[in-house]
Amino acid sequence: MNPNDRQNLWRDADFLKLWAGQTISMFGSSLSRLAIPLIAALLLDATPAEMGFLAAAGTAPSLLFGIFAGVWVDKFKRRSILIVSDVGRAILLITIPVAAYLGILRMVHLYSVSFLVGIFTVFFDITSRSYLPSLIDRAQLFDGNSKLELSGSITAIGGPSLAGLIIEAVTAPIAILYDAASYLISAACIFFIKRQEQAPVISNMPILPQIREGLKVVIGNPLLRAFAGCLATSNFTSNIFFALYILFGVRELGMNAAQLGLMYGLGASGALVGAVIAPWVGARVGIGRALIIGALIGSLEVMPVIFATPSSAEVLLFLSSWLGNFGWVLYNVYAVSMRQAIVPITLQGRVNATFSFLVAGMLPLGAIAGGWLGTSLGLRNAITIAAIGSCVSFLWIVFSPVRAMVKLPTE
Repeated sequence: MNPNDRQNLWRDADFLKLWAGQTISMFGSSLSRLAIPLIAALLLDATPAEMGFLAAAGTAPSLLFGIFAGVWVDKFKRRSILIVSDVGRAILLITIPVAAYLGILRMVHLYSVSFLVGIFTVFFDITSRSYLPSLIDRAQLFDGNSKLELSGSITAIGGPSLAGLIIEAVTAPIAILYDAASYLISAACIFFIKRQEQAPVISNMPILPQIREGLKVVIGNPLLRAFAGCLATSNFTSNIFFALYILFGVRELGMNAAQLGLMYGLGASGALVGAVIAPWVGARVGIGRALIIGALIGSLEVMPVIFATPSSAEVLLFLSSWLGNFGWVLYNVYAVSMRQAIVPITLQGRVNATFSFLVAGMLPLGAIAGGWLGTSLGLRNAITIAAIGSCVSFLWIVFSPVRAMVKLPTE
């Protein structure tokens, strides 16, 4: 990496605004990720099936709307979509503590808010991935994604731990207000970005052919196809586990919110290590091998949990979180940068939407499967199935052309 590129991004005010806004919003989101399932489990006495549906509600929009969102992202100014998505999420989240205060909070409310927030999140995530290549030069993509992953790593470390403490101190419904505020701050940061993005290309092509165009690019490119297959497999199997994580920790391991948040947060130090050493790993072994290493380690994330007991829970949940965070951050720094580098700006929205559909779309299916398996076979047996399935996700990368790549394409 050219040191001048890194220095330029540190002095790039517009990139720093995007970076700051997303970092603050990531901290806030840590609260809701822990608080909403805790509200369901502790205040509303949710069953394993209800926990599965709750997890599915927040991720179902990727499956239902993700592939259509890309067409809209390519039609409108991406900065405006980011702002509207942040403000919309803030307004929706505020309704949860209001309903709890009035004594009318029910599972259907949590389902509804999670689903609607998920729609805005789909648009935000697709747009953010598509917006970055318009904000910085192609040669800076690896540096920009490394910085964004570094922020995710830092917030992943402090966020869950802080979330657990805040929830214990002020209750889960009130803690969600902090997340709402973080989205408003993120919207303000993006609002003040001055750089003009490339004008969207308005196509008269019907929506379905545009969707097929995005699918054709991803499925037809062996590199993009391998990236999508790897993460789709991982998301489906790991979300079987994450749908049951709170119930398993609270009911079988005897842990509270602070303990669950602390172990997950400490384990997220793996993400920080992954983001920091990613340039070194890529320089030493090449991009292809770095991707394989990241996917292999990340695919092992659920395995330690199947051996957890009340006496070993803290160590094994920490190890699980550390492996997943380290492996997938190392993988994502290279996979996302490569995707942004080889896809034209005008197709970024549709290609990222296709990834959202194929990859994030597996999250609700995994959550529903987790709820069903947890009810039918028990929590530990369901998690064991998730661990075994997760281990095969890295094979998509092993048997792809990416293993021979050494450098990031810049042209």
